[in-house]
Amino acid sequence: MRAVVCTAYGAPDVLAIRDVPMPEPRAGEVRIRTVATTAHVGDARIRRADPFAARLAFGLFRPRRDLILGLESAGVVDAVGTGVSTFAAGDEVMAFCGFELGGNAEYRCLPVDSLDPQKRGAIVRKPASLSFEAAAALPTGAMTALKNLHKAGLSAGHRILINGASGSLGTFAIQLAKHVGAEVTAVCSARNRDLVESLDADAVVDYGTEDFTRLGPRFDVVYDAVMTSSPRACRGLLRPGGVHVRNAGLSRITRDDLQHVADLAGRGVLRPVIDRVLPLDEVVEAHRHVDTGRKRGHVILTL
Repeated sequence: MRAVVCTAYGAPDVLAIRDVPMPEPRAGEVRIRTVATTAHVGDARIRRADPFAARLAFGLFRPRRDLILGLESAGVVDAVGTGVSTFAAGDEVMAFCGFELGGNAEYRCLPVDSLDPQKRGAIVRKPASLSFEAAAALPTGAMTALKNLHKAGLSAGHRILINGASGSLGTFAIQLAKHVGAEVTAVCSARNRDLVESLDADAVVDYGTEDFTRLGPRFDVVYDAVMTSSPRACRGLLRPGGVHVRNAGLSRITRDDLQHVADLAGRGVLRPVIDRVLPLDEVVEAHRHVDTGRKRGHVILTL
C-alpha cells in the first residue's frame, strides 16, 4: 500500500510516498481503507522534531523505519479481526490514530477497544451527515479544544478570548464555547474576520492592528490555541478567578471523547472548517502550507 513516510527530520521535502506492507488486523482490531486524512500541525511538529522530545518517541537521529504520519483519518472498514462484533466490513468510520500515527496511508488497523487511546487510537462510526473530508478533520482538533475548555472550567455566561481563532483548534473552540453559552472574542487576522464571524464569534480583534493583551480585565477564560502568548502577558485580561489556558494536548482521551465530538458534529453543533483539499501525492505542498501558520481550519489529504 502507499503511505506518507517521514524519512528524516526537517522541512516538508523529507516526506515521501512509499510502498509499505499492507497491515493485517489482529484480534480486536479493524482495518480501515482510508478515504481522507489530514496534514495536521502535530504531524508537522513530529516531522520537524519540535519539541526535541519527539526524537525520544520516534527516533533520536532520524525517524525509525517507515514512520508513517497521520494523527486522524476517515474511511471504510474493509476487514475485521477475530473477536470484533461492533464493526463490520462496509462501515463508515472516523478515527483518532493515536501517537502510533499511520493515518496518512491507504490502510490503517486500529483497536476497537483500547486501554490507551492516546497511544493506540480510537474509532467510532462517521456521522451520516458528514463527508469523509469533514470527518477526517474532526478528531484531533475537536478533542483538543474540548479538553482545554473543560480544563478551563468554561460554562454558560463566561466570557472567553480565543487567540488563534481561525486555526484548526480555534475554529472548534469558538463553536464549543458558543454551544455552552459563553460569549466569544476571537483574535485573528483581518482576512479571517468573516470566517470567525460565520462561526458566531461575538467580537473580533485583528491582531495586526490591535494588541489584544491590552483589552483589560474582562474575560473569565483566555484560551491560547496557537501558544503565542504567555500567562504573564495575558494576566491583565482576566477577571478575578479567571484562567489562562494553553494546549494541554490529548492526554487522558477516551473513545467516549471521540464519540462525543462525533455526536456534536452529527447534530450540527460542530462544523469542521476546511482550508483546502489535496491528493495524498501533494503531501509536501500540504505541509508547506501548514508550516506557514496561516491555514484556516484544516488541510485535507484524499486517497
